[in-house]
Amino acid sequence: MSTQRVKVGDSDLEVFPLVLGGNTFGWTSDETASREVLDDYVAAGGNFIDTADVYSAWVEGNAGGESETILGRWLAVRGNRDKVVVATKVSQHPQYSGLSAANIAAAADASLLRLGTDYIDLYYAHFDDESTPLEETVEAFDKLVRSGKVRAIGLSNYTAARIEKWFRIAREGGYTLPVALEPHYNLVVRINYETNLLPVARRENLAVFPYYSLASGFLTGKYRSSADAEGRARQGDVAPYLNDKGYALIDVLDAIAKAHRVSIATVSLAWLLRRPQVVAPISSARTTEQLPALIAATRLSLGDEDMNALDTASAPLMR
Repeated sequence: MSTQRVKVGDSDLEVFPLVLGGNTFGWTSDETASREVLDDYVAAGGNFIDTADVYSAWVEGNAGGESETILGRWLAVRGNRDKVVVATKVSQHPQYSGLSAANIAAAADASLLRLGTDYIDLYYAHFDDESTPLEETVEAFDKLVRSGKVRAIGLSNYTAARIEKWFRIAREGGYTLPVALEPHYNLVVRINYETNLLPVARRENLAVFPYYSLASGFLTGKYRSSADAEGRARQGDVAPYLNDKGYALIDVLDAIAKAHRVSIATVSLAWLLRRPQVVAPISSARTTEQLPALIAATRLSLGDEDMNALDTASAPLMR
């Protein structure tokens, strides 16, 4: 079991360098499968679980909050709340849409109830809400920290300009500063993070937790032709990469994976772990069988030659 821990920005949170994504809980993983994945993740040394109040409202028959509920029940059964870092998010739940002060307060209370806890370790503004004055949102998050309901604040899906404005408002008002950033970032989606977000993340010492770290499964190597994706739930997501440039990148990943005797997914995540400001990529496991390849990334240190080869092969696909 690994006990690696990395500090989250300027907070007192310390986390395993691979975040377990909770988006599959109550969607592609039922409660039993979800608990098995959680058990194995913790047994491997993991301690950081990322969910959101909206997970998984997109599934027919779901209302949102299913992931938090499953996670909360597992925490109660295992009695390990103090050993697990829980991140969740606000703004997208059908009943708690947006980032007004009243909505943030109500959504946080609803998340706490579903999670069966009296505090959230890391609370994200999930998507920007430009219809609400940012000053109102910043102050509302600060109130949650001061009340003890939230330990630290994170931002997800914000532009660099809006992140900078959040920090400016927080400093001027004496409010709690964010410590984490959750962007869409992986080997094939790089431009926005590396060009726009990274400079502010460096300046503000934000811990970065990339989502879609495996590009909807493309960076696991399981889609090597259009036929492989035919009829799959992720077909539309991986379609832009199913071409000669995409297959060339998979070939390079494959060669590096074979040299290190690991899977392609492991190499894709290890690449992220060497990127600036990245503390831990977020990755989900539908079943326990998928988990070892993800955990293995925390033990693989890619050399400069491997990193350069991946950068070169991914450049034609970058967006």
